[in-house]
Amino acid sequence: MSNSQKPVYGGQAVVEGVMFGGKYHYVTAIRRKDNSIEYFHLPRKANPALAKLKKIPFLRGIIAIIESSANGSKHLNFSSERYDVDPKDDETLTEKEVSKLTMYLGVAVIGVLSFIIGKFAFTLVPALLAELTRSVFPSDFMQVIIESTIKLLLLLSYIYFVSLTPLIKRVFQYHGAEHKVINTFESGAALTIENVQAHSRLHYRCGSSFILFTVIVGLFVYLLVPTSPLWLRIVDRILLIPIVLGISFEVLQFTNKLRNIPILKYLGLPGLWLQLLTTKEPTNEQVEVAILSFQELLKKETESEFGMKGEEIV
Repeated sequence: MSNSQKPVYGGQAVVEGVMFGGKYHYVTAIRRKDNSIEYFHLPRKANPALAKLKKIPFLRGIIAIIESSANGSKHLNFSSERYDVDPKDDETLTEKEVSKLTMYLGVAVIGVLSFIIGKFAFTLVPALLAELTRSVFPSDFMQVIIESTIKLLLLLSYIYFVSLTPLIKRVFQYHGAEHKVINTFESGAALTIENVQAHSRLHYRCGSSFILFTVIVGLFVYLLVPTSPLWLRIVDRILLIPIVLGISFEVLQFTNKLRNIPILKYLGLPGLWLQLLTTKEPTNEQVEVAILSFQELLKKETESEFGMKGEEIV
């Protein structure tokens, strides 16, 4: 099967594990405190309305982001609750108090809200800080340049400092393991620890690249609107969030399609450079977890495909 014919799989690092998503399922594998592997599986629910929206350029990126935030938060919640608990003490997990907010809204909604709140803060704080330099740099062009520079510095600083914490460093290692597994699968090589470790921890389709593209795309989009007065600047930034996200998603997909074309492949380099911060080289044990997660997903996907073909025959 050629690379272009291979199914496209996505993934996400979680606490002490990796989640992979396919056409029909999401599967997470984590390493428990006793060194055992535990799986968490969620079927991908069919939604005809969303399926149609995901075929519309620019709009499909917004849908994909919301869906990813919702599903990813469920798997992250699973891993964070169980990774440091000995399996023999699993009964204590059901005794943990659930916050009222989570109880009312659900893990998925909390994940989406967290993304939206974070995006608002990441968009508005640089605009407000840039406004403080108005007396020195009054032009709209310079204001947008300064705003985008501040946004980039905030992004890089945040990623760097959180990566210094032991927990996040391990998550970034699992992020690297996730990419290595996908790269190995797409190359057609067998999913062994040795083969996976030989592949790159960077990938053109990574969400980290998407985040960087929002900064770059935002710079060009903001040049089309005024930066004064301040209230209009704030309103514009809020209204432009979905537009910036939608364009950035298309840029991400575009650079991924060009990754094997000489010269044009360099368009995706800025995103890969950011991944040098958001991924770390994984250990063999972490790669093993990622492989098991992906193999479990492939098993679930095959079962679903076989079941659907069986229904057609009947």
